[in-house]
Amino acid sequence: MPSAAWWLALCLLILASAAITKRLQAADPQPYGVTLKPTGDSALDSALQGSSTLISLQKSAPVGGFALTERARQDTQRFETALHSFGYYKATVNLTIGGHKLDDPMLPTIIDEAPADPPLEVVASFELGPRFKLGKVTISTPVPPDIPAHLDLKPGQPAMAAQVLAAQGRLLDALRADGYPLAKVPVPVAILHPDQNLLDVDFQPVSGPQANIGPISFTGLKNMNESFVRERLLLHQGDRFSPQAIETARQDLSSIGVFSVVRAEPASALDPNGQLPIDFDLTERPLHAVDLGVAYSTDLGVNFTTAWHDRNLFGNAEQLNLTGAIQLGGDAVTKPGYQLGAQFLKPDFLVRDQSLEMDLNAIKQSLQAYDQTALLEKIGLNRKLSAHWTASIGLSGEQESIIQEDVTRHYDLVGIPASLKYDSTTNLLDPTGGIRATLSVMPTHSLGTPSATFLIMQLAGSTYIDVFNDGRSIVALRGLIGQASGVGVFGLPPDQRFYAGGSATVRGYRYQTLGPQFPDEKPTGGTAISTGTVELRQRILGNYGIVGFVDVGQVSSNGAPFTSNWHAGAGIGARYYTPIGPIRLDVAVPLNKLPGGDSFELYIGIGQAF
Repeated sequence: MPSAAWWLALCLLILASAAITKRLQAADPQPYGVTLKPTGDSALDSALQGSSTLISLQKSAPVGGFALTERARQDTQRFETALHSFGYYKATVNLTIGGHKLDDPMLPTIIDEAPADPPLEVVASFELGPRFKLGKVTISTPVPPDIPAHLDLKPGQPAMAAQVLAAQGRLLDALRADGYPLAKVPVPVAILHPDQNLLDVDFQPVSGPQANIGPISFTGLKNMNESFVRERLLLHQGDRFSPQAIETARQDLSSIGVFSVVRAEPASALDPNGQLPIDFDLTERPLHAVDLGVAYSTDLGVNFTTAWHDRNLFGNAEQLNLTGAIQLGGDAVTKPGYQLGAQFLKPDFLVRDQSLEMDLNAIKQSLQAYDQTALLEKIGLNRKLSAHWTASIGLSGEQESIIQEDVTRHYDLVGIPASLKYDSTTNLLDPTGGIRATLSVMPTHSLGTPSATFLIMQLAGSTYIDVFNDGRSIVALRGLIGQASGVGVFGLPPDQRFYAGGSATVRGYRYQTLGPQFPDEKPTGGTAISTGTVELRQRILGNYGIVGFVDVGQVSSNGAPFTSNWHAGAGIGARYYTPIGPIRLDVAVPLNKLPGGDSFELYIGIGQAF
């Protein structure tokens, strides 16, 4: 018969096995879920959730019992900080893990021995208490008399840390705007009055001396001439220090297209003359660039484009742009065509914000309306009048041969193109707000047969309405009015007449087919045009979007705008948004189908339709 010692050893072995089995069933690290009870203030709830490492590290850094307990204790402190920042200085935090409070000495062991399924539940609830308000708001150090008004803090406001820190920033900005470049505004002194539920705040800014801008230097220049940059700069030594003036000068240098990065770095101390030196750290873009593009529509076929750019030809931000395009296929195109172009731009020509532009283009295209071979030249001045307004005037020439209705005519055109443009949009390929408008006037003398002098005027515009101010639901509107005066329709060279139909005017109709026609149903062109578009653009599912649109238009043979028959097209489209712009696919149908016309048109390209 076994001895008593034997039975004791067997019992201990059984107990140890049970403990080991229970330990093996526990989870290490321990899965857990987190519940934060709502406070009734959505902004505070978001702040509490954002401050919690229990939430942020829940999946990325699982831990065992002791570490989870410590994480919860740290979160309690973070929650208290968040509550205080919203003015709840008497708030309390109640946090439990698996129903046990954090001061339970057995909590780490309980966590370690808990099974993995179901996960332990971490619950935090909050008793807010009274919300403290601002008591006295003072500035106890000397400042200029205009500075205190920038605090914009009043006794009785909720004592929210964000508003107090914003006032600290406003004080600093105001001092620097007054010409104090070395001003400092420490974190304000806060004094709690728990018996009154008030918080006094005292700001103690150190303004330092007023100063002017000192020597201005440039670093990072390679191909750019420093003389051009210095002359272009809107900032000068001796000007009163102004952060806004420095930022305006920085943005202006960025706008000339040569620099990828422009940093303005004021010195940290005044020079011996009491001025503040400033260095502009400049990073030049690559000197050369090549662009490739492709677009497709059922009427104009495939259009391949390429361009080569020199961004700084002679060291003064001059641009040389060489372009080429090939047009293939399409039911409005009878033969392949091409366009070759060269453009030279010289900024700050004679005066600041005025550029010299020289263009040379060779065109060959075979359309249903006419066949054209032409050489176009233009020289002009573009003047930036303000942030949104630009005016231009120039001299143009065109030598062309045009075949229309099997009749070949040669023209030599001399014109004086002038325009006034307004653009308050911020994105070239995908505008979500603002207005674009252009008024152009082109007096032209034709030396062809017959010889004629005529005036072409156009007013084109578009506007973009952000329905919910989130950049995702846009109503886009566009319109065009044009008229040629001085001659009848057949006194105008065919390429100077107005045509409608296609992506730029009325989608759903083949390019140039709306308006007067010859007996063989080929386009005649007209002396006046009116078109309009309403388009709804809706982004969905992140980078995707859909559009719906209606276009209307008419071309008058020898009349004024709005005097001919209207035609309308409607369609839908899809968008895929990329960093360089949306990829566009639109399908449109004619609502007044023309004899022999297409049942639909398809358009593919980069960027919105307008």
